[in-house]
Amino acid sequence: MLILKNVIFTALVPGAFGVLVPRWIASYFHSGQVVRLDGAGWMGLVLIVCGAAVYFLCLFEFMRAKGTPAPIDPPKELVVRGLYRYTRNPMYAGVLCLILGQAVTLRSLPLLLYAGILFVTFHLFVVLYEEPKLTKMFGESYRNYRHTVPRWLVMRKRHDS
Repeated sequence: MLILKNVIFTALVPGAFGVLVPRWIASYFHSGQVVRLDGAGWMGLVLIVCGAAVYFLCLFEFMRAKGTPAPIDPPKELVVRGLYRYTRNPMYAGVLCLILGQAVTLRSLPLLLYAGILFVTFHLFVVLYEEPKLTKMFGESYRNYRHTVPRWLVMRKRHDS
């Protein structure tokens, strides 16, 4: 059942925002454009693969914690393993990387703008909804996590001296 819930979430949320919407934007603005696998094309392809890998690594950590990334069915324990040791929001970063890869591959300003709008949306969701909810759910352990791991930038874990 847990696998099915994660598959459904992946199809509905990151699948829609990271694949379907960019495909619609690309088909609207770049109809008939052929993807060239030159330097930029390869770089975009690497970003796409890395973004997808980041997302699925994070999804695996949620499944290990017996939950989903869906706000309506979160894990019972705070996920601080894997990529979550370096940034509090690697799953969002993975989806953005996937979109940026598509923008680079297609040399698409509309997709780049979409990625920027989506980043602002993700940021507002994290700050206004997710962080308060996680603070309420996990209390001091989440406050400590917020203190030691940055919200967006991937960095080595900070330690108090």
